[in-house]
Amino acid sequence: MTSLFDPLHAGDLHLANRVIMAPCTRNRSPGGVPNAMNARYYAQRAGNGLIITEGTAISHQGQGYANVPGLYSPEQLAGWRKVTDAVHAQGGCIVTQLWHVGRVSHVSLQPGGGAPVAPSAITAQSRTYVLDAQTGEGRFLPTSEPRALALEELPAITQRFADAARDAVQVAGFDGVELHGANGYLLDQFLKDGANQRQDAYGGAMHHRIRLMVEAVSAVVDAVGGGRTGLRLSPVTPANDIHDRDPQPLYTLLAQALAPLGLSYLHVIEGATGGPRTIEDRPFDYTAFKAAYRDAGGRGAWIVNNGYTRAMALQAVASGNADAVAFGKDAIANPDLAERLRRDAPLNAWDKHSFYGGTDRGYTDYPTLAR
Repeated sequence: MTSLFDPLHAGDLHLANRVIMAPCTRNRSPGGVPNAMNARYYAQRAGNGLIITEGTAISHQGQGYANVPGLYSPEQLAGWRKVTDAVHAQGGCIVTQLWHVGRVSHVSLQPGGGAPVAPSAITAQSRTYVLDAQTGEGRFLPTSEPRALALEELPAITQRFADAARDAVQVAGFDGVELHGANGYLLDQFLKDGANQRQDAYGGAMHHRIRLMVEAVSAVVDAVGGGRTGLRLSPVTPANDIHDRDPQPLYTLLAQALAPLGLSYLHVIEGATGGPRTIEDRPFDYTAFKAAYRDAGGRGAWIVNNGYTRAMALQAVASGNADAVAFGKDAIANPDLAERLRRDAPLNAWDKHSFYGGTDRGYTDYPTLAR
């Protein structure tokens, strides 16, 4: 019987165990450049089978929050290299999450103070994290009204995903990448009809709405190989004001399109991100979604996420329902999470007040079992 603590080969990624550190935004990279504190934070968590970094903007346009890292300048790539070197020195495996936030941004974060971009000019009823111009303190503000992307702009975004992936692997030293196709960000916005009201080849019918995501994933696969490419999806989360009227057939179609690409893994958020695993008005059959992917030939590892306890994670892997389990807040609060789960040791409680922005407190000072 397979265990949560057994090794896993996910494409070209070789994981020592099946405990995954989920991507968690922490807003501790001033100027978008990873730093020594970030390197300590990730190196502390190298005992997890795989680290997926916080969302990392592929371009200035893709930025949606203050003090989150990017992948579009030499300084950012050099900063990330220090992080990956630190993780690899501890024997860890690390991928970065490629992020374009789309409409979930603020004019103060955009090039030239311009409007954020989206499939359609529909403002997300959400908030984003910006710095106060007077005090420099972080605060949450409503997202700005976006403009609809022109058809001729879309190939450049797809290419930017590919270029960022190539730089992440070849320059910054990551073992692979994960595209952020979840939580109401750009690729998810194109996917779902609550945000996408286009009438061209990227809107309307389901096979048009999946197009940008499939093109972006395909471009990344061409750049770094399918075995180093993962994708995060959230079929029914309401995060960042995202929704779709009929997600089951939409994701079945998406699964069938992704299956031939030879991905390392699919990372699936079950239910509302950081919230309930079952949403009454948004039923979704995750087993059927996985079956659609497998039946179409998809062999990528199946990573599940959202509110998993130790017992749930053990059962998910032992039953074959999942190949690995991702943990977010528990990975923040427990640098040695995999070892604690292995021993069934108590877990540190997380401090939600230090999640976003700040110093080492609530970032690199959580104790391990050894101290």
